Amino acid sequence: MRSLENIRNQSFPVKTIDDWKEQAEKSLKGKKIELLQSTTYENIVLKPLYTEQDEQQVPDYPGGSDFRRGIAPLGYVTDEWKVAQKISYRTPEELKQKLQEALEKGQTAISFEVSKTNSFPDLLAGLEKKYPFAINARWELNDMLKNLAGQYSDGTILTGYIGNDPVSLFAEVGAIQEELLKERTSQILQADGKFPDLRTVLVDTTPYHNGGANAVQELGIAAATGVYYLQELLDNGMNIEKALSKMIFQFSIGSNFFMELSKLRAARVLWKRIAELYGAEAEARGMQIAATTSSFTKTNFDSHVNILRSANEAFAAVLGGAQYLHVEPFNELTGPTSFSERIARNIQLILKEEAHLQKVVDPAGGSWYVETLTNQLAENAWGFFKEIEAAGGILEALKSNWLQQQIAAVYEKKNLDIQIRKQSIVGTNVYAKLDEAVPSQKQLMKIAAATKDFEAIPQHRLAEPYEELRFKANQLQETTGAAPSVGMLCLGELKQHKPRLDFMKGFLAAGGIHPAESKPVHTIEDARQFIIDLKTNFVCICGTNEQYEQIGHEMLTALKSEFPNLIFLLAGLPEKELQAQWYEEGLKRFIHVKSNCCETIDEILSDMEVNSLEQTKA
Repeated sequence: MRSLENIRNQSFPVKTIDDWKEQAEKSLKGKKIELLQSTTYENIVLKPLYTEQDEQQVPDYPGGSDFRRGIAPLGYVTDEWKVAQKISYRTPEELKQKLQEALEKGQTAISFEVSKTNSFPDLLAGLEKKYPFAINARWELNDMLKNLAGQYSDGTILTGYIGNDPVSLFAEVGAIQEELLKERTSQILQADGKFPDLRTVLVDTTPYHNGGANAVQELGIAAATGVYYLQELLDNGMNIEKALSKMIFQFSIGSNFFMELSKLRAARVLWKRIAELYGAEAEARGMQIAATTSSFTKTNFDSHVNILRSANEAFAAVLGGAQYLHVEPFNELTGPTSFSERIARNIQLILKEEAHLQKVVDPAGGSWYVETLTNQLAENAWGFFKEIEAAGGILEALKSNWLQQQIAAVYEKKNLDIQIRKQSIVGTNVYAKLDEAVPSQKQLMKIAAATKDFEAIPQHRLAEPYEELRFKANQLQETTGAAPSVGMLCLGELKQHKPRLDFMKGFLAAGGIHPAESKPVHTIEDARQFIIDLKTNFVCICGTNEQYEQIGHEMLTALKSEFPNLIFLLAGLPEKELQAQWYEEGLKRFIHVKSNCCETIDEILSDMEVNSLEQTKA
């Protein structure tokens, strides 16, 4: 009995932050804990640990205060997010069939690409009475609203949103169509009388996201664009509450999980602040959000990995509190199939039916990390929003190219980190599959502006530089009849050359270059025999620094003398004072962890092209 009593009275010792820091610095061998901090593309410093000392003033419940925790008091328990998979189709008949099948299998919103020929009553066959719309009509909104007005006598049955964001469309093409803006405002005002429960004003940050913008910039742009449209409606006689009820915001969700879910929470904080400054009633200050998984993060090669990326992004969108969600099919870049569309839809259904996220109210709420990040994003985005307003508003910020320059600066950082492999893209710049067939990319429709008013925001994907290398390698293979390859001269035993051999195999695979490995090389004669049988003129020496000094120089000199046409590479980077000797002995380049992978492989492939031409002439 006494033993049981002792157990009940026992507790774990109370530890302080200082205790943790002391132990952490011991594990870092005396280095400061600040070394574990990292800085994001938003210039937010992330700490290795968040505690109650970081505690923020957080509303107890969703549905009020600053809306960071959601716009409904019980979250998805009473207001589930809508599964809004955008249906792809070739004919109206195919759209009708695919839409009905999707709605029978878990889709809960009507979403598809709009065309000028859509006849909605025939197409939907009454489905619009049961399901809300979730449509970004892009350039077709004005015609679509006209068609809807003529096709429905009772517009009160239409709910959800059918809208567009002309400012973001202008940003994509670099030209402003003033008439389109005026006609859109007129159509929205008319549509309000006909379709009182349909949202028609969309703020879409996707073009900026795909241009490389960070989360702070996306939020600031969303706020500035929202204010521009809000003021347009107010100037045309709509009251603030009605104007707010017409609006919805679309965000692309990237792969940085906590940043992206905090982005949506911060968006609601920002919009609540703006609506409050406009004098809106408290219940009208909530922000409706339509989220879509990012195309910026997706890849052409090893495209099944996109399923994992989309699942991560969809999870972030749900925890962030989106009302509508579209998950891109994993092969969207080459053209979706019925299989990929089903998998995309099922990602959402798993989050709902298996993870039960619709039964939990704001599961991220109260996290010291998430709440701190939400506050930092909201405050920094408010500052960026004010910078846009100081530049004259969203349109003037685009016309002056100031906004494009801000986004381009961030994209350059992201692109460089991908090229030097500081950031990984699985299946693309790390763990690339060399035996994968080269995919064909779907041709995307682009509307070219007749005249340019400002620089368009280029639409990127992070994987593009590596995919261009893979296409270049494939072209070389078609020209020469053999896949581009590099001989791997492996010095010494496996444990000696394996670390750098593995590094080089992964490095070159990112550009579609195959390795041809030697057996363990101990002598110059071993190296000679390997090269004699080699079917490439490119050789990379892999070993330890000690081996390089003991045998590397002598071996390179001898091999270069006997095989002058060979191009030699070295895995690793010797001390600066030792590099000149290697170059004098005939080395072409060093390849190491700090090498720019894209630039290096591009140079190697170009050398291979020249080499193949010389052999052809010979």
